[in-house]
Amino acid sequence: MSSNLLSKNVKIKVYRTTVLPVVLMGVKLGCSQWEERSLRMLENRVLRGIFRPKRNEVTEEWRKLDIEELNYLFSSPN
Repeated sequence: MSSNLLSKNVKIKVYRTTVLPVVLMGVKLGCSQWEERSLRMLENRVLRGIFRPKRNEVTEEWRKLDIEELNYLFSSPN
């Protein structure tokens, strides 16, 4: 999902049609608290790969997006 050959919109469509249903199925089947946390970490990792790090305009440093920013950009509540 970090390839520059695909647009951000295509990556989001692939994520919504392939990755997200698998994650939701895992949660729906009943998993432990540790497994649910692992699935959320996987989702955040995939979204960070899609949206890439952002550069701070003032300090010129790169930073990872936090969870709230990812959810806002993805426009899907957790």
